[in-house]
Amino acid sequence: MKRTAAGRDLPPPQKFSPFLTRLVLLIWLLALATILEGDGMPPGAMETRLYRLVADIQFNFWGWEAEALWGKFTLWLLQPQRYMTEADRSAFVRDFVRRVQAVQRLEWKISEAYSDPSVKNPDATTRKMRIERERARREIAARQPIAEAIMEEQVGVVLARDASGLVGQPFPPVGIRISPLPQVLIVSLRERITAIHQEELVPSLTTDRAKALEEQVDRTFHASSLVTSIGGMSLWPAMLLEYPNTGWWLEVTAHEWVHHYLYFFPLGWEYDRKWEARVINETVASLVGKEVGKRTLRQYYPDLAPPEEEEEEEQPPPQEKPAEPPAFDFRAEMRQTRIRVDWLLLHGRIEEAEAYMEQRRQVFWKKGYHIRKLNQAYFAFHGSYADEPGAAGADPVGPAVRDLWAETRKAVAQLGVSDLRLFLRRVRGITSLEELQAALDGAHTNREADGGIRYPP
Repeated sequence: MKRTAAGRDLPPPQKFSPFLTRLVLLIWLLALATILEGDGMPPGAMETRLYRLVADIQFNFWGWEAEALWGKFTLWLLQPQRYMTEADRSAFVRDFVRRVQAVQRLEWKISEAYSDPSVKNPDATTRKMRIERERARREIAARQPIAEAIMEEQVGVVLARDASGLVGQPFPPVGIRISPLPQVLIVSLRERITAIHQEELVPSLTTDRAKALEEQVDRTFHASSLVTSIGGMSLWPAMLLEYPNTGWWLEVTAHEWVHHYLYFFPLGWEYDRKWEARVINETVASLVGKEVGKRTLRQYYPDLAPPEEEEEEEQPPPQEKPAEPPAFDFRAEMRQTRIRVDWLLLHGRIEEAEAYMEQRRQVFWKKGYHIRKLNQAYFAFHGSYADEPGAAGADPVGPAVRDLWAETRKAVAQLGVSDLRLFLRRVRGITSLEELQAALDGAHTNREADGGIRYPP
């Protein structure tokens, strides 16, 4: 039996059946093909006109998908990770993370040499470093498919046990690909914060080109736009940023899996049609992703896992201390900014709201938070991730999802039922704030009535 950092016994690791894995994968790929079908855009529609603006810098999803699926298929034919012990698997991932960290430090040194005016001949200065970088990159590329497969299976074990499984396998299957991610163009209305369009662009888009595109979109459509980076994207396999942190990779793997899971239910179907559904979807993915990430760390990397939550004991009141200036709280400040902006827009004061956002951006910049652009599109994008207070402002959707998650955990705490499984069943058919509040009221009433739980049909 393995133990957590807190000394608690864990069940022995589960093994994946190669035949079942391939069967489930085939089912999932057929479903994905159906999901990706879509109707053409009518001539003159905003989407068509935007497409013309970004046609030369659009991300090539089909090319990326074909390469990623072929890589996954060839690895699954061999599955070299099956012949490794659990200890060896975890050690392999740790080594992979260290290698990526080392090559990123090397790339930073090379970049600094080319930027430093005191370096007269950066080509000569960085020659050995560039050779070492290319060698390290080749070794990382050779190890990456195996490291991805190990993390997929580790997260998959937790998901199959605690969230959604089919014959002992997670369903849908877990799939990730560490890759340069596209940048995303978000378009919002000016008079109200809501995302009305999203376009994925090439990863190599420069800041000056992004700024010029934003200005053109704003002028053409009288809108508010933003080009921004992302940490993951829920294609299959999901795209993950090369951010060498084991806990982060596991969390984002689970986050993107939740989007895959919700594709099969109303909350996923309405993602692009209803703003409230999008916020619920992203908040659910963030909450579940964080929890699954922590559970996976505890099972396979206990020394990296955060301490388990413990009940707080009553403590004597603290002695009074001299008042100190409060530290700058980015989330709290951003929440207040969003609330003020929403109020100004509600009263039709668009120019005043935009001037206020620029003023606040400069405040954040001076405090060390280097936000390039703070506008309606910024809040439309970041405000959909409402697992914690912040850019969502006073929007009640995020807090209601968090309350339903907390209520679910209370309901199952004494019954040995998986909180993640019940939570996903409760939310997967919810696409509006009204439905969310009704589910929350029902969950609260059921728990108070008999201390039990009731699964949705």
